[in-house]
Parts: sequence; structure tokens; C-alpha cells
Amino acid sequence: ADVVAAEDTRRLRRLTQALGIHTSGRVVSYFEGNESARTPELVEALVGGARVLLVTDAGMPSVSDPGYRLVAAAVEKDIRVTAVPGPSAVLTALALSGLPVDRFCF
Repeated sequence: ADVVAAEDTRRLRRLTQALGIHTSGRVVSYFEGNESARTPELVEALVGGARVLLVTDAGMPSVSDPGYRLVAAAVEKDIRVTAVPGPSAVLTALALSGLPVDRFCF
């Protein structure tokens, strides 16, 4: 990825080191406190052709973790969004839909 947006950059660093993965792209923080401000920057990168990877700490982006604003903005601009699916197809579909998830119940 050209840009890696991580909910917690320290956890991302520990994870990539443990798995022997090198992140070649620019790493930026993307968490609830800066999601509104960071989303336009990431969408601009996507529109410019960059590949943006969103990594959350433990949950599915958009559902339990940051990501809804980014996915919704990408969907609105007809930017292709994909996900590495977790154990639930429903959560993966919801995360990729760009729909509000604040009232979704498991």
C-alpha cells in the first residue's frame, strides 16, 4: 500500500515486526479522534491513484473500529473498496457498504 492508515501506529509496528512484514508506504494514524480530519486526506490519495490500507486494532473497520467515514467517502466517489474478511460475511458486507453502522446490532 502507498498509505497505511492505522488505528494505533504502535500496535501496527508490533504486528508487522512479529509477522516479518515490511510496510513500504507512509504510515498515518487514523482513529476516532482524527477520523473526520484525516478522511479527506486519504480520499484525496485514493482519487490520485494511491492504494490505502486501513488497519484497525481488533475489530472490523467501520463496524467496531474507525473506518465508516473513509469507506462512505470512497463509495460516494465510486472508489473500489475491498476487505480481508473476518469470521462473519455479514460484518464484511456491512463494513464495505458505506452504510451507517451505528444502529447495527450483532
